[in-house]
Amino acid sequence: MWENDLTRVLNINYPIIQAPMAGGPTTSELVAAVSNAGGLGMIGAGYMSPDQLRNQIYELRKLSDKPFGVNLFVPTSYTADARKLHTANALLQPIREELQIEEEPTLPTFEQDIKTFQEQLNIIMEEKIPICSFTFGIPSPQFVTKLKELSIVLIGTATTVKEAVLIENAGMDAVVVQGAEAGGHRGTFHGKDSESLIGLMSLIPQVADVINLPLIAAGGIMDGRGIMAAKCLGAIGVQMGTAFLVCKESGANNLHKETIIKATEEQVVLTKAFSGKMARGLHNSFIELMKNYEEVLPDYPLQNELTKAIRKTSAAKGTTGHMSLWSGQSPRLAKKLTVRDLMNKIIFEAERLHPKL
Repeated sequence: MWENDLTRVLNINYPIIQAPMAGGPTTSELVAAVSNAGGLGMIGAGYMSPDQLRNQIYELRKLSDKPFGVNLFVPTSYTADARKLHTANALLQPIREELQIEEEPTLPTFEQDIKTFQEQLNIIMEEKIPICSFTFGIPSPQFVTKLKELSIVLIGTATTVKEAVLIENAGMDAVVVQGAEAGGHRGTFHGKDSESLIGLMSLIPQVADVINLPLIAAGGIMDGRGIMAAKCLGAIGVQMGTAFLVCKESGANNLHKETIIKATEEQVVLTKAFSGKMARGLHNSFIELMKNYEEVLPDYPLQNELTKAIRKTSAAKGTTGHMSLWSGQSPRLAKKLTVRDLMNKIIFEAERLHPKL
């Protein structure tokens, strides 16, 4: 029941992809464990320097000889609006003082982001990474051509049918269909964030009816039931984030893991407070404080950099009030397991349901 076009093109046993969660969760141990269990482990390289990416690739190859992938953030142009930066700093300064943060944030520039992205792509090609996925956009046709010439499998991320069509037209090999239930940042790159909040069970069949690429369902899927539901609607694979985020091998802060395990679905909200880009996570005091100012905050990634030290210091002090506790909409289904145990559980559940479909 498991072999299909996606497992064959990715060279994996099960069409289960570990979501490429940037910012620390996708340790080499996590990525290797998923790949060694027959799924596809993914490095979340969105915030990595080129050297960090190359070092993790080397480290991962010592832990696994199975296929793995790398996810990159496609840079989107932004401007440093002085008024918005002033507003954000005025709102954040009392929090910085409370947490005794003295360091000044170093703001990124679009030119720097482009340079880093190009260097990351060069590493993907030099190291002959078998799979590369993209979030927040599509790389240039020139890079798509270069990557495909090296037989690298390319995966785009879509939150609407229009985005899925753009990804197919760009020559990608598969598309992650990200429903509104998904934790972390929305992958929206065409249209407004507010227009991309389509539930996964509605989005899958609408995309399946329009494009011919293999569909990978993402958003709220935590177990075998979710896999089989997505399969019924037209997806042939799944990408799971929160389920792997709480695993033993994940690099997520233990406070983050424990908060998800104890959370209920009504605590999961959408916010721009931490980064300037819409993301889904667990409600806390920082989100509550900033909720009335979201539309006047600086664009991503500027706001993300302004809050970086706050998030890091909050975690170091053992408090969740100012942490970005990213989570999908199914926290009640999160289990504290090893990757191997989680994969075995998911596979057993799906296979038990298979004869009933």
